[in-house]
Amino acid sequence: MGLFSFFNRKNGNIRDSKGTTISTSEHLPEPTEEVFGGKDNPLNMKSTDKNNSPSKENGINLLYQYLEKNYEMKGYDDALINPDNTHLEQNIAALRNDLERTIRKVKTFYEDFIRETNFHISSRSRSGMIDTVEELKVKKETAENHIKQVIEIEQEANNNKGAGEGIIISYTRGFRNGLAAISHHSIMNRNF
Repeated sequence: MGLFSFFNRKNGNIRDSKGTTISTSEHLPEPTEEVFGGKDNPLNMKSTDKNNSPSKENGINLLYQYLEKNYEMKGYDDALINPDNTHLEQNIAALRNDLERTIRKVKTFYEDFIRETNFHISSRSRSGMIDTVEELKVKKETAENHIKQVIEIEQEANNNKGAGEGIIISYTRGFRNGLAAISHHSIMNRNF
């Protein structure tokens, strides 16, 4: 359709740029959500959506996601690529560094959150918003409990114990299984 095609309408018909008459009485398909970006369009998301809150991405859940990963397959694959003990030690050091970085990220998130919450508590207290202040205090207590858990995990990791050590055990087991697979494949299957 041309720019001025709506001027060429006669009895529900439109003329296209070639002069052909097109009937507008035909049923055009209804626009669907896919046409306008669908349900997953970020513009359609509400800021109150609990699943996309910053605390889910930066808080203690981020740390637990890291700790709950199984590194056995990664160790196995790394052993097949480079079956050297120095490679094992370097990868263990890298896993420890990743854990430390994740812990710092989570601690920084909670420290910033607590600082911001303290500001809101004092500001809303001056305004006499008692219920809001109580809600903010509950949020602050939750954040403080989470940061205590993070500190415990950090201390355990520094002492090579706890949840952080599970990553190392899983990776080492996988690496050793990879070494065993290499030996089995290259030596044990030979016929004399």
